[in-house]
Amino acid sequence: MRYFLISGWICIILMLAGFVPRYHNEHKTLEIGTAAPDFQLKGIDDKTYNLASFKNAEVLVVVFTCNHCPTAQAYEDRLIKMTSDYANKSVAVVAINPNDPASLRLDELDFSDLGDSFAEMKIRAKEKKFNFPYLYDGETETVSKAYGPIATPHIFIFDKDRKLRYQGRVDDMENPFKTPTSTDARNAIEALLNHREVPVKTTKVFGCSVKWSEKKEQVQKAKEKWAKEAVYLNVMNEDSIKNIMKNSSGKLRLIYIWEIQSLPSVQSFPDLISINRMYRDRDFELISVAIDGPGNRDKLQQFLQKQEASNSNYLFSTDDKNKMIGAINPLWNGDFPYTMLVEPGGEIVYAKEGQIDPTKLKTIIVNNHLLGRYP
Repeated sequence: MRYFLISGWICIILMLAGFVPRYHNEHKTLEIGTAAPDFQLKGIDDKTYNLASFKNAEVLVVVFTCNHCPTAQAYEDRLIKMTSDYANKSVAVVAINPNDPASLRLDELDFSDLGDSFAEMKIRAKEKKFNFPYLYDGETETVSKAYGPIATPHIFIFDKDRKLRYQGRVDDMENPFKTPTSTDARNAIEALLNHREVPVKTTKVFGCSVKWSEKKEQVQKAKEKWAKEAVYLNVMNEDSIKNIMKNSSGKLRLIYIWEIQSLPSVQSFPDLISINRMYRDRDFELISVAIDGPGNRDKLQQFLQKQEASNSNYLFSTDDKNKMIGAINPLWNGDFPYTMLVEPGGEIVYAKEGQIDPTKLKTIIVNNHLLGRYP
């Protein structure tokens, strides 16, 4: 299982030792038997929801989840199925995104193509065909602070009187391709529908830490750290480009052919830097190749420095663009920029002339078998 309550694998050891994150201490988790805090939240359908919106339900399931977290993504289909299975049994399911998008670092998006903004919530809900309301609480986090989720996903189940009867994990299996052995949330729902005591009222949760607004300082520190990374521009020849295209790195390689005189080339660069910061800690790398000629090296270096392009950057050693086109891809017409995704061994799995669509490109990258959405 992947835990994100601090960052990295070390948090598993800290959690087992009883460590509780500072942000969790500030937002206490709702206790069993407590009445459900009311809310007024906007959904991705632009309607406003509150507790009264679900007044006819015998059981109310409130799950705090988000777009970016791999664990949250792993549970999306199960939440959809849960909603469908209980649709005619007086059970209402509602999802709430507790994350402040401004508190989410780019490197925390390494298993996703989307962040946690309201606009991106709409995209995810449409793609996955969510059959439950998906509400946004990232602006004030008032509701999230009242419920106190520890991670995403974190599920809270209330009875007819809207008293909390279960809180914790959905089940015990994060891997979306395996069957869970303990379906804790469903067990609680079944018990309440049959007027029985919930067998297990509380479980530990696993997933990504809630991106509370207080964490914006971490985002700023990350930006300051990235800004200090060294930026290099090396000269390469025709043989070097051929080797890059062969891709013996073992990684998914994003190759960007550009020239500084091309406005679309310049406009796409910030998106490429963001994409690199998202995925570079996985089996991914970004390589840029400028074809402006050796005489423009200083100008290119200054541009790359301004873009904080700490990825691998190269400058083609001659002005013969035909040689470069032949070395890269004979099917390329020569328009700039030219963007390619190249798998190990040299297979081009994506190629685009002109300005990139960053949303589409991120989806293609994270869905590639070398990366994927799950640990």
